[in-house]
Amino acid sequence: MKFLTDIIKGIFIGAGAILPGISSGVFCVIFGIYDKLIENVLGIFKHFRKSVRYLTPIIIGGVIGIVIFGNILNSLLTRYPIPMKYLFIGLILGSIPVLIKKVNSNRGFRLHYFLFTFFAFSIGILMVLLENYLSSHIISNSIINSSTFSLTSILFLIIAGFFMSIGIVVPGVSSTVILMCFGIYNIYLSAISTMNLIILIPLGIGVLIGSLIFLKMINYLLNNFYMETFYAIIGFSLGSVLVLYEPLPFNIIGFCSICILIAGFYIANFFESKE
Repeated sequence: MKFLTDIIKGIFIGAGAILPGISSGVFCVIFGIYDKLIENVLGIFKHFRKSVRYLTPIIIGGVIGIVIFGNILNSLLTRYPIPMKYLFIGLILGSIPVLIKKVNSNRGFRLHYFLFTFFAFSIGILMVLLENYLSSHIISNSIINSSTFSLTSILFLIIAGFFMSIGIVVPGVSSTVILMCFGIYNIYLSAISTMNLIILIPLGIGVLIGSLIFLKMINYLLNNFYMETFYAIIGFSLGSVLVLYEPLPFNIIGFCSICILIAGFYIANFFESKE
């Protein structure tokens, strides 16, 4: 049962690499596995069997989420934007109280921790507002041209993947805004839908290199500034809520959206309680 549950978590984490306004890191926070995931990824050589056993279902789910469910969720977000956004809001809000309780269970709370939350909250909002601006004002204009691929194009994709990993590792920072800055978001989506390995392999190399570096940085912060780091993570996650928010219409869609938000809240609690 836990193996299946972890695959489901992986599906959402993988889909987070595609969905605009959502990051994979936010889903890791929602499901209460953010610090454990970092620990097992970085400790895979030290505790190989334990880490592989933990990571395997999440990786399987992540691949499924990117290849299959990412496009499905993106389609649902396009066709039913308000209910889907309220589902994500419910998931995020449902994870925050449990996360705060878990973080404070072994260490004392200090009022200044909220400064880290506020700072990260502000960055999260600015990042996704930038994404909204880029998506409406900038058309893909990168140097990538799949018909005339070159070494320069490969290096460009590796660099883009490197910075894309920030959005995968840091909750609330969407990888889509980073790809939009590089002008390859549409190319990225097209490559996933057609399984264009010429695009995906160099991007994946960059993501792998960047993820290892940024995971080491966050692991250092968790080991040395645990409370401050987690309250910053909470701030990044809450930043996604305000960006996802849309006024509710007074009709059946609005009513369903409220029900979906409540369901998402309890789903997040369910997954958190399983950790």
